[in-house]
Amino acid sequence: MDNSRLFLFAALVFVGMLMWQQWQIDYGPRPDPGSEVESGSDGVVAEQDAAVDDLPDLADSISPSTTTTTETLPSASPEQQLITVDTDVIRALIDTRGGVLRSLKLKKYPTSLEQPDDWLELVHSAKDSVYIVQSGLRNKEEKAPTHYSVYEAEQSAYELADGQDELVVSMRWSQDDVDVIKSYHFRRGDYLIDLRHRVENRSQQEWLGSEYRQIQRSRPLETSRLLYTYTGSVYYNEITKYEKVDFDDMEDSQLKLESDGGWIAMIHHYFLSAWIPGQDEKNLIYTIANTKRNPSTYTIGMRSANRVVAAGGNTEFVSQLFVGPKIVKRLEEISPGLELTVDYGVLTFLSKPLYWLLAWYHSFVGNWGVAIILLTLTIKAVFYKLSETSYRSMAKMRKVSPRLKTLKERYGDDRQKMNQAMMELYKTEKINPMGGCLPILVQIPVFIALYWALLESVDLRQAPFIFWIKDLSVMDPFYVLPIVMGISMVIQQRLNPPPPDPIQAKIMMALPFVFTIFFAFFPSGLVLYWVVNNVLSIAQQWVITRRIEASAT
Repeated sequence: MDNSRLFLFAALVFVGMLMWQQWQIDYGPRPDPGSEVESGSDGVVAEQDAAVDDLPDLADSISPSTTTTTETLPSASPEQQLITVDTDVIRALIDTRGGVLRSLKLKKYPTSLEQPDDWLELVHSAKDSVYIVQSGLRNKEEKAPTHYSVYEAEQSAYELADGQDELVVSMRWSQDDVDVIKSYHFRRGDYLIDLRHRVENRSQQEWLGSEYRQIQRSRPLETSRLLYTYTGSVYYNEITKYEKVDFDDMEDSQLKLESDGGWIAMIHHYFLSAWIPGQDEKNLIYTIANTKRNPSTYTIGMRSANRVVAAGGNTEFVSQLFVGPKIVKRLEEISPGLELTVDYGVLTFLSKPLYWLLAWYHSFVGNWGVAIILLTLTIKAVFYKLSETSYRSMAKMRKVSPRLKTLKERYGDDRQKMNQAMMELYKTEKINPMGGCLPILVQIPVFIALYWALLESVDLRQAPFIFWIKDLSVMDPFYVLPIVMGISMVIQQRLNPPPPDPIQAKIMMALPFVFTIFFAFFPSGLVLYWVVNNVLSIAQQWVITRRIEASAT
């Protein structure tokens, strides 16, 4: 099998894989939350005292008066205000109504290279798009602040000063001799935020309540079918491991799942937001879909077990919130399994080491494009012997192609005699017809794994290579790399034995043009890999072909 056939086969496998993933999303089996609620003792049961059923639903938190852009967000009441928080890596808006994180911009990730000061707003509240982070406390007597309750803030603006490593934003809520101090703790150079609810019970009665944390968003306004990446909610614990709950799942049924430790998150391409509780804490994971509003919203949340605070006593609920880019190394440090939000799919076992090697090369050269070239050289070296076997087989096939053509002319349409003569020729010349196919097929999973490694790597977002390529995560703006790749495919075809079938020959001639168009819409980082791989393959195949031809003279 020559490299043109490899491209065709790889494309069919790849497109088939994407179609299978989309079919699973649209029509695949859904988890049955009802069976989980009844299952009992394996960490998948929501006991009545830990469930959300016994309290009114608070998922729908944005009223029409507050569903506007963050720049023009009005106060819903005289007491309500927005607190501005500035660190070296984020700018956030915290609404004193509920202490809700209503906006968060990532200063190191602009929306485009042309507008470096227009930072990506991961958390936002707009008329047609909602993505907010909520938390609060619950108890039956309503002596606890939910994300509807209005807090009193000490000040309206906070900024991390030079030499300061932590910034604490505190708000206070009081009712019936119960005080709650809600505080966010921001750190320099970090997207991980600590959240604390300190409950001080000054009343003469016990206070019984729990903490909930949730992420609410609407469906994305735009999606790419060509380069599909998962957008939706996920959760993780040591029993169920990593599970996705997409928006359709939420509409079909409400998830209720008791979990020890773990985390919940909303993820999309390159970025995520996640709530991470204490890993020794028991929580109820739940989802809620609200399709009666516009836009429809989808919520994934965690609610802790009830905690008793004696009269005159106090307690503190502590959680962590991550809102930022999917940097694998940092996610591995925060919580077990959080790095799985960098979704490499079924070939994670290949994609992860490929990304690790790519990042290792980048640590030396400082350029992701150069790192991709070095990674390509490494992969080519690993598969050198397999490629050599394939190219030797193709060179021998090329050498006997005139004799195959003669056999075809001799036997015409008598396929049985033609096949017998071909097998005899292969036996005489010691040619294995599959020798050029199998070694190359082994490399196809590596191509697919590298595709996901490059597609999911936030490091390549807006990462420059050379000259006209300013962003390796998007397609080549001038289509130079796809055209070079198409030319390299033509050269490879010249080195390969011509197909005996005229129809097949015409199809093979069209492949370079088809794949040039196909790869024109792929991230330039992935096309760069194939260009370098093709150039190296051409050099190796040319040398081997010349040796075989020289030995025949």
